[in-house]
Amino acid sequence: MEAAGKEEISVEDEAVDKNIFKDCNKIAFYRRQKQQLSRSSTYKASLDSATTGKDSTKFRIINETTKVPLLAEIYGIEGNIFRLKINEEMPLKTRYEVPDVLTSKPSTVRLISCAGDTDSLVLTDRKGELKCHITANPFKIDLVSEEEVVMSINSLGQLYFEHLQIPLEQRATKENKEDTSADTSQEDQDDLGLWEEKFGKFVDIKVNGPASIGLDFSLHGFEHLYGIPQHADSHQLKNTSDGDAYRLYNLDVYGYKIHDKMGIYGSVPYLLAHKLGRTLGIFWLNASETLVEINTEPAVKYTVTQMGPVAAKQKVRCRTDVHWMSESGIIDVFLLTGPTPSDVFKQYSYLTGTQAMPPLFSLGYHQCRWNYEDEQDVKAVDAGFDEHDIPYDVMWLDIEHTEGKRYFTWDKKRFPNPKGMQELLRSKNRKLVVISDPHIKIDPDYSVYVKAKEQGFFVKNHEGGDFEGVCWPGLSSYLDFTNPKVREWYSGLFTFSAYQQMATAEGLIQRSKGKERPFVLTRSFFAGSQKYGAVWTGDNTAEWSYLKISIPMLLTLSITGISFCGADVGGFIGNPEAELLVRWYQAAAYQPFFRGHATMNTKRREPWLFGEEYTRLIREAIRQRYTLLPYWYSLFYCAHVTAQPVMRPLWIEFPEELDTFGVEDEYMLGSALLVHPVTEPKASTVDVFLPGSNEVWYDSKTFAHWEGARTVKVQVALDTIPVFQRGGSIVPIKTTVGKSTGYMTDSPYGLQVALSTKDSAMGEFYLDDGHSFRYLHQKQFLHRKFSFLSGILINSCADKRGHYPSKCVVEQIFVLGLKKQPSSVTTRSSDGKDEPVAFTYCAQMSTLRLEKLSLNIGADWEVHVR
Repeated sequence: MEAAGKEEISVEDEAVDKNIFKDCNKIAFYRRQKQQLSRSSTYKASLDSATTGKDSTKFRIINETTKVPLLAEIYGIEGNIFRLKINEEMPLKTRYEVPDVLTSKPSTVRLISCAGDTDSLVLTDRKGELKCHITANPFKIDLVSEEEVVMSINSLGQLYFEHLQIPLEQRATKENKEDTSADTSQEDQDDLGLWEEKFGKFVDIKVNGPASIGLDFSLHGFEHLYGIPQHADSHQLKNTSDGDAYRLYNLDVYGYKIHDKMGIYGSVPYLLAHKLGRTLGIFWLNASETLVEINTEPAVKYTVTQMGPVAAKQKVRCRTDVHWMSESGIIDVFLLTGPTPSDVFKQYSYLTGTQAMPPLFSLGYHQCRWNYEDEQDVKAVDAGFDEHDIPYDVMWLDIEHTEGKRYFTWDKKRFPNPKGMQELLRSKNRKLVVISDPHIKIDPDYSVYVKAKEQGFFVKNHEGGDFEGVCWPGLSSYLDFTNPKVREWYSGLFTFSAYQQMATAEGLIQRSKGKERPFVLTRSFFAGSQKYGAVWTGDNTAEWSYLKISIPMLLTLSITGISFCGADVGGFIGNPEAELLVRWYQAAAYQPFFRGHATMNTKRREPWLFGEEYTRLIREAIRQRYTLLPYWYSLFYCAHVTAQPVMRPLWIEFPEELDTFGVEDEYMLGSALLVHPVTEPKASTVDVFLPGSNEVWYDSKTFAHWEGARTVKVQVALDTIPVFQRGGSIVPIKTTVGKSTGYMTDSPYGLQVALSTKDSAMGEFYLDDGHSFRYLHQKQFLHRKFSFLSGILINSCADKRGHYPSKCVVEQIFVLGLKKQPSSVTTRSSDGKDEPVAFTYCAQMSTLRLEKLSLNIGADWEVHVR
């Protein structure tokens, strides 16, 4: 399997020793491509051989030096997507293509040849808004929108394709003469890793020789690029001309280095480019090790695309070149043409799926440690939350709960009654989550190992035996989750007690007989992982810099489809000072996945262990999370249905404001809340950028308001979380907080109405049972729409397909920005009956408060403010 890791291991050390990890110069296929591309070698398209069928247009591409042909296919896909595939025309054996990522076979749109000859070919769909201009010699593709070239492919001539070869031991003398490596010395072959690549004690045997691929994309007029997680680096991608390329390669890196392009736990080969007026996406569907080079150049430094009047426009624009290189597989790339950020998100989700709808409890607070010692420890921590009036939903047990790290077992001495322990938590509407790793301890007395080995379910080495590696249990083998039979078998293990995420999610669904939504958290991921659950950023450190870098890391995950993401609160490694821990809780309370976690040998850090004042501050941060649960749940439904991220960089909400494009120290939750976490020690003020020249922003705590398109200096005490509600939005909240989400099912709601400069506001609310699939199969849900216009607040149905009875009421409405004291306030039910309402108006803050209401959340009603 070409997606499998092969050369690196995790390191238990406070600092990352980068010598045990590869940089670009140690990666053989990178050296080969850079060496070859420094020579003159071009490809020519044979357009006279082009054929257009129902699904695609096909033509040959021939290397001018080797004369070996490739087959190119261009597809038009529903929703303004183009797909380009390049493969060997007659490969020695089938080259690897990534399965299971695309949700289904994409629906194609027939492309029409609207112009062309032996030198060029122009393809378009029936709408004619987007065109592919294919140039024969040298081979190049221009993507044109409204007579403007927005993207060029292979304009730098970096198409690279290594053909599979007959194994050395099977070759005859004649065949050796035809070998592309025949003129290469043995020393050079070893250095370039043609047949065998070594790194430390690891050896990678390439039976059919090198098989890497590469291609360049030029983005015209674009300077701001984002995506390709996972790296502990800035949200906006940087130029790589002065250092290493971005590496996509799943690695377990304990205490990873920040501000670094080194690949860590997951890989999503998907990049977004944004400029005023347009957003594009490039999805490079390749699961092997991948490197991405990025270089932004002013227009004067390159040759302009000669297309008549278009050329003059090109001269005043910048250009960013993106060079993708992968170790193996084929070139299979999707061009997402937008034109808006929202369109690109929908296009990507059409291919790979949307964020799974999480069970409500998973949006609450999670308490974890490696490891809680035993049942008494679990009970004491659970009681501590109750004693200090801090809500939480999930208790976690790390791998020490098992018998000798044999997953799917319990340590009978530490956890003699796991069922009783779970029943205690269940009695408080809380959950227990256990951690399971993908390796299996090699032990002939361990039934899971024995059954997997008998079935041949482990990853194989190049000799055909089971691959063995050392991890937490000692010598271990690794399940081949790319095999559907392995996933089915592994799923069955959950019915009683990576691809691993997919199998685990399927297993949890099986356990509930298809009724319950699973909650699965993974550290390793790929494109499409959002369909199965949540992701966290791995082994971070208890330092201010890691708190700060968590924001751009989560923003990058969010825009690449993975909305349910978070970072370990307080840092997994080390001992946070009390101030840092408080600030981390405050930040994470406004991030999608909210969990405190720490490694073994760190000091205990439950929220009440730092003194009464810090306990109060952490309690308040967690309670704010629970107050906003209706808004969080509604945002996740939006992500599930429409693919819009929950946590959003400012440029998504304000795509026409250049000042937002590089902001990464603050973000939007949905379209209504702007959050600017405090990430510096002993801070007394923070500079908050409030975007939008026509916007008004309200401080969620003081209700002070500012016009947008400015930076404001905000005073911050240790109890301050800078959160601002956008004028024109309505945010649903819970007015009371319970021990867990389960305690809050029937508690009342409130509405926070923040008026725009036009004295209007809108918002949405989603509700279902919070745990089953009945929202999907039986349409048991409520989707409501709130609007405030001309002094009338209306609650109406947003989706008539849904029906879900609820006894919950809106008991409180708070209106911000109401400039004039009303003379009266009345409610009007669906039968037209009016009832007067008592109200409180503050002229100084321009706020109106309505309390002791009893308006059913699922019914039509109006509130008239006169």
